[in-house]
Amino acid sequence: MAENNNESLEKAQIFFKRAQEATERKNFDYAVEMYLEGIKCAPDELENGHLKLYSLGLHRLEKGGKKPTMMEKVKLMREKDPLEQMINAEHLLAKDPKNFSYAQTMLKAASAGRYEKTAKWVADMIFQHENSAKKPSASTYLLLKGAYEKIKEFDRSLMACQKAVELKPKDGELADEFKRLSAELTVSRGKYDQEGDFRESINNRQAQEKLQSQEGIVKSDDYKLSALEEAKKAYAEDMELPKNIYNLTNALVDLQNDNSDNQAIAILTKAYNTKKDFSYMREANQIRISQVKRKIRKGKAFIEKRPDDEKAKKILAELSGKLLQVELKHYQLCVKNYPTDLGMKYEYGTKLLKNQQFDEAIPYLQESQRDPKHKVAAMSKIGQCFFLKGWHSDAVDIFNQAIEIYSSKDDGIAKELRYNLARAYEEQGDKENALDVYRKIAQIDFGYRDVRQRVDKLRTQ
Repeated sequence: MAENNNESLEKAQIFFKRAQEATERKNFDYAVEMYLEGIKCAPDELENGHLKLYSLGLHRLEKGGKKPTMMEKVKLMREKDPLEQMINAEHLLAKDPKNFSYAQTMLKAASAGRYEKTAKWVADMIFQHENSAKKPSASTYLLLKGAYEKIKEFDRSLMACQKAVELKPKDGELADEFKRLSAELTVSRGKYDQEGDFRESINNRQAQEKLQSQEGIVKSDDYKLSALEEAKKAYAEDMELPKNIYNLTNALVDLQNDNSDNQAIAILTKAYNTKKDFSYMREANQIRISQVKRKIRKGKAFIEKRPDDEKAKKILAELSGKLLQVELKHYQLCVKNYPTDLGMKYEYGTKLLKNQQFDEAIPYLQESQRDPKHKVAAMSKIGQCFFLKGWHSDAVDIFNQAIEIYSSKDDGIAKELRYNLARAYEEQGDKENALDVYRKIAQIDFGYRDVRQRVDKLRTQ
């Protein structure tokens, strides 16, 4: 494992201090350079180096900092020795902290350079991001599996492998790899491959069980309470450290009840009021959204058992309305604080559409089209706005453009686009084109929505 010696740490601290001073002067790009110079001296310095640089990157992005240019990407992503490659990848990540391809490159370099603290931190960050992604990647989980195993974090390696197995359940080699890692984890926890006797292993059982519950996919109630106490102690020692704030709020949210959620929201709100860093308020609002969604899930489960309970249905409807308002406020603030984030504009436009604020939604959805990930979906929602406004000809134009761009012809998005186009034709009075589009949907999926009934009706007319 690469170590940071005292002389190197002293040199690094000089650069870290300059970085903090530059941050206070809002000279963010110079601060990034100073942090990187410090990390060159102490590559495994987590608290004062990597963590603060990443936090600076998020703050810089919120304030409208520019992402790396193509020339910077070409220059900094060339093959070099592990330390230089890690520094270059971290440079790009600091300027574009939501681009996790840079984080993956950084992880590979940190692993190759045996910067174990750094590798574990980056891997944990990528793991958390991948777990919350709409379309997680098996290749990313396999990268994490290898990185964790290299630093002997077998429990995390096994979790990453399990995620990959879930995405590729028919992969026999991957299933064998999962079994191998399970054995490695057993040996690691039991200390059967180290000096000492079986009695020592039994004496360490409590610590092993705690580790197992900590990293397990489903955390036990005992572990949650234990983790909460540890997070509270760390927070009491330093309430300004972002890691302590997030560890405590995450531990509170893990309890899955309104009281602990409210405590987490209060802590994050306090941090936001003190630091004026919107990332804390964003996290607080996401907890509020999750809180309402949890109540909605419980309400739906209750109604499934008692479908005639009108009072429960009324409460559920109120909760759904509350959720929309909380989401609207959240994404409105996100758009204000992340003016260059097209994903946030797409989400805000979607929520405005849901709230029937069509004129307000259209400009945000139109802007979000610049992001290839959201282009077709944004066009679909713009078409829906025009349709619901009664602008049927404009809706027809937009749906046709989206269908032309979208490559698939028979998946859910393709069918929805064609169905909406047919509805727009129908409302416009163009029954011939409406019937033609409905027929094509029926040929692909005869049971899609009310297509069969609409085809019969139009043919009769």
